[in-house]
Amino acid sequence: MGKYDREYEAFRIFEQVRDEREADAPSSQEKAGNPELPLESEVPFYEIEYDACPLPGVGKFVLKSQKVTAPVKDEVREKFNRMRDIARKNQYLYYENSRFYDKRIRQENSKIFYEQGRFMEDFEDHYEKEASFSAYFPSYQMMGYEQLRAYFTWRTRLRQGEIADTSTSYLFLYLYELINQIGVRNEEEGLEKLMDFWLAFRDRQGGVGRYVLRWLKDYHIYYELPWTFKEFIDQNGLNAYYPELTDPEDNFELLCGISKYDIRKSVFYGEGREALIRDCFRFLNGRLKQRFGEKGLDLEELIFQPAKNMPQWTPFKDALFYPAKRQRDRRVVLSEKEIYLCSQNQWTFNTTLTTESGKRLVGYIMKLMESVLRQVAKYKYKISAGSLSQQAAEELGRAGIDLEAEVRGAVLEFYREATKTVVTVDPDRLRRIRQEAQQTQEKLTVPEENEAFAFRQGGKLQTAPGPSNKESETAAPFPGLNQGQERKPEPRALDPESLQKNNPWQDNPAPESPQKSNSWQDIPEPDNPWQNLKNSLTQTEWEGLGILWKNGDIKTFADSREIMLEVLAEGINEKAMDCVGDALLDQELAIYEDYREQVGEICSGTKNKE
Repeated sequence: MGKYDREYEAFRIFEQVRDEREADAPSSQEKAGNPELPLESEVPFYEIEYDACPLPGVGKFVLKSQKVTAPVKDEVREKFNRMRDIARKNQYLYYENSRFYDKRIRQENSKIFYEQGRFMEDFEDHYEKEASFSAYFPSYQMMGYEQLRAYFTWRTRLRQGEIADTSTSYLFLYLYELINQIGVRNEEEGLEKLMDFWLAFRDRQGGVGRYVLRWLKDYHIYYELPWTFKEFIDQNGLNAYYPELTDPEDNFELLCGISKYDIRKSVFYGEGREALIRDCFRFLNGRLKQRFGEKGLDLEELIFQPAKNMPQWTPFKDALFYPAKRQRDRRVVLSEKEIYLCSQNQWTFNTTLTTESGKRLVGYIMKLMESVLRQVAKYKYKISAGSLSQQAAEELGRAGIDLEAEVRGAVLEFYREATKTVVTVDPDRLRRIRQEAQQTQEKLTVPEENEAFAFRQGGKLQTAPGPSNKESETAAPFPGLNQGQERKPEPRALDPESLQKNNPWQDNPAPESPQKSNSWQDIPEPDNPWQNLKNSLTQTEWEGLGILWKNGDIKTFADSREIMLEVLAEGINEKAMDCVGDALLDQELAIYEDYREQVGEICSGTKNKE
C-alpha cells in the first residue's frame, strides 16, 4: 500500500449535519422536560482538530455547539441609523466632490442635510475619542460612526461655551447648521451665534473667517432682520470688510449717484450743511413715498427701470443651504451696484438700472429741495429747480400729484422742526418764580377804603377803621378818646368777627403791651391767631423763624433749602399780617421785641400742622 492509499475517516458536510440536527431536534415538550437540551437559538459550528490526523496540515471537523448571545444595545448608533434612513428615503445623489456643483445634486444633498440637521438638532454627546474629518462640502451622510460622535461632542461643548480647535470640516458643518437655522430659535439668535463663531475662529483658521464674512451679507439679504446690513456693520466695526455700502433706508448716496443733479457737489452742501441736507432728504423721501402710495404710485418704480433677464441669485451658494423659508416679494438694496429682488420666492440680482426720466425725476427733487432750503436759510445765492420730463409730468398729473407743492411743504415742515428753539424749564425754579411773583402782586395790592389797616407807632399795635361814608370823613378819627388815654379798639361795622379773629387783645380793656397779656396758648385754637399763624407756616418758614429767634445763621439755612432769604422773610411777614395783623420781622430780619415771647412759644415743640 502506497503512502497515498491510506484510508481516511469520512466526515459529514455542513448541510448533512444541519439536516440531521433538524431531524433529530427534540420537540418543544422534550425541551421543556429536559433543560439540558440545546435551545433553538444555539447555532452549531465546526472546530478543526489537527492532532487527530497524522498528516501535517490535515485534520477533521469536530462538531461543537455554542450559545450566541445578543449584542449590547447602542442607542447612539441607532440614532445615527435613523438619521441615515432620511437619506435612504430620498434619492441620495452625492457620488463625488466634483459633482456637487451640479444643480440637481446640490439641491438634493442640501435638502437631505437640512432634514438630517433638524433630526439631530438637540442631540448631545460626550465621546472621549478623537476622530479627524476632511471633505469638501461636508455632511452627516459622509461621516462614519466615530466621526459623528466626535463632531456632536465638539458641538455640545461649543454650545456650552467651550471653544476648542477641531477639524476644519467640522467647523464648516456647524456653520451650515447656523445658516439653515438649525439649533437656534430665530434669525436674530442665528446671526448672533454666527458672529460669535467668527470672533472665536477668525484668527485660528482664517479660511473659515472669509466664508463667514460672505455669508453675513447673504444672511441679511435672505432673512428679514429688524436692522439693515449697513447698521449691522457699523455697530460691529466691519466697515473695512464691506466698502461702498449705503444705507438702504434713506438711499441718499444711491440716488445721488444716479441723479442728473448731484447735490453733494453743491457749494451749499459743502459749507457745513451736510447733516442738515441729508436729514432733510431722508424726511422728504419718506414723505414722498407716503404721498405717492396714497395715489397708487410707487416712487421707486418711477426711478428704477424693471430689468429683464436678471441673473438668478442663490443665497449661501458655497454652502449646504436649503431654502426652506417662504420669502415675500421685496427689494433689498445694498449699494448702487447691488440690488436683490425676490419675486414668487425666487431671487435675482442686478446693479442699478434707471431710466432717463427716472434720473431727471431724482435730480428735480434734489434741486428743488436745495432751492427751498436756500430760501428759508436766507442763503445769498438762489437756484432754480428746472422742470420735469414730459413723461413724468404727465404721469404725476394723471395721479393728481403736485410734486412742487409736496416738496416745498415737506422741506418747510422739516426746517421748522430742525431749527426750532427748545426751552427746558426747571420745575423747582419755576415754582419759586411763581411764588415770588404772587408775593410781589400781594404787596402791590391797595386795600379797599372800608378795610381796616394796621400800623406801628411807638412799638404798639394800632388799628384804624377806614371811612365808610362821607359823615365818617368829617367825624373825629377817635371819638371819645382823651389825650394821653389808651384807645380801646372798636369792631368794624361790616365784619365784627373778622377784627375779633385778627386781634388777640380784643377782649382786654386796655393792655399796655402784648407782653402783659396771658399766654396765647390758653386761647381756644379756633380763635387763637398765633396758633393759626403756626399752622399756616410751612416747615421751612417755621424752622427759619426758630433760627431767627435764636439769633442763628439764617443765610446758611436759606441756602441749604434753596430759597432766597428775602422770599423766606416775606413769606413769614405776609402770614403774620393775615393771622395776627402785624409783621414779625423788620428790614434787618430781626424779630420785633413786642413779639419775641409769642415767637418763642410758636417755635417751641414741634410743628404738627402744615
